[in-house]
Amino acid sequence: MAVELLKGNVALAEAAIRAGVEAYFGYPITPQTELLEHMAQRMPELGRAFIQAESELASINMVYGAACAGARAMTSSSSPGISLMQEGFSYIAGSEVPAVVVDVMRGGPGLGNIQPSQSDYFQVTRSAGHGDFHAIVLAPASVQEAIDLMVLAFDLADKYRHLVFVVADGLLGQMMEPAELPPMRPLRAERPDWALTGAQGREPRIITSLELDAPALEEVNKRLQAKLRVIEEHEQRYAEQMVEDARLVVVGYGTAGRIAQTAVKQARREGMRVGLFRPISLWPFPERRLSRLADRVDAFLVVEMNAGQMLDDVRLAAGGQVPVDFYGRTGGMVPVPEEIYQAIETLYAKLPGSLS
Repeated sequence: MAVELLKGNVALAEAAIRAGVEAYFGYPITPQTELLEHMAQRMPELGRAFIQAESELASINMVYGAACAGARAMTSSSSPGISLMQEGFSYIAGSEVPAVVVDVMRGGPGLGNIQPSQSDYFQVTRSAGHGDFHAIVLAPASVQEAIDLMVLAFDLADKYRHLVFVVADGLLGQMMEPAELPPMRPLRAERPDWALTGAQGREPRIITSLELDAPALEEVNKRLQAKLRVIEEHEQRYAEQMVEDARLVVVGYGTAGRIAQTAVKQARREGMRVGLFRPISLWPFPERRLSRLADRVDAFLVVEMNAGQMLDDVRLAAGGQVPVDFYGRTGGMVPVPEEIYQAIETLYAKLPGSLS
C-alpha cells in the first residue's frame, strides 16, 4: 500500500468504497461535502449506486431501503442534517439492518456555522432517534484512523446488523495528511439470508420496525437490549499514553484528544505526571478501562469542543472516586495546546501533595 496525501473527507469516502459500500445516498452540507463529491465521481465509475437525494430525510430512508435489500449502504452529513435523519436512524435500529453514517460535526446549535465542533456527542450517543437503542459510534483523531475506522464501521454494522456512526469534525474532514488506503475488497457475491431479495422459491421475509402488539414489541426490545450488551462487552475501544504513573489523566476524543496530546507532552517535560486517555468508541464508551484508571489516579480533566457532553460519561465511569474537571470551547472554536496546558497546570497544582 502506498502512502498518499489525503483530505479527511476524501479519505473517508474512498475507505468506504474500498470496504465494499454498494450504495451511497446523501445531500451536500459543509463541512462534509467533499465526501459526497468523491462518491459522486467514484461510485458510478465502479458501477455502484450514487444518488444525491432531495434532502437528508430522503437520503436516510434510501439507506434504509437499500440496507433492507442486503446492500452495504451509507450516508454522510453534518450536524443539522444528522438531526433531520433521526427518525430514519430509529427505523434502521428497530428493523435491525446494518447501515453506516458519517457525521462531520460543525458549530451549533441551530444552523450555527461551518467551523469544527464536537457538539453532536449527545445526538449520536444518546438520542440518535426515538426508542431504546444506541448506535455504535467511532471517533477518529487522524486521517489514517478515519480510514481504518471507516472500514471497521462496515464490519461492525454487518456483524451486529446495527447502525454505526463514524464521527469527525470539520477540522478532521478538511485537513490533509499522509495516509494509506486499504486494498479494494470484492463486493459480496450473495445477499445475507435475512435480506429482502424477492420470494422466489422460499418463504417471504418481512423487515419492519412496526409492531402494534405491546408484548411482542417488548420481546423485540429485549432482543435489541441483549445485542447492545454484547456490543458493550466486546467493542469498547480507546488509546492511551503515559497513564502508567499518571496522577492526572486528560480525557479527549477526536480532534480535542489529538490537540491535548501536545499539552500532555509539555506537562511531562515540566515534571507533571500527566497521561492521555482517548476514547475511540464513544458508544460503547470505554468505561471499564477508565474506571480502572479512576482507582489509582488523582483526577481527570475532560477536554472537548463543546460545553461538556462526554463529561457525563467520564463522571459515570469515575464513579465519584476522583474529581473530574472540564475545559471546553464552543461555537466552532478550537482549543490550542497552550490553553489545555494551562488547564492541566491549574488542576495539577490542586492535587494532594502538589505545590501551588
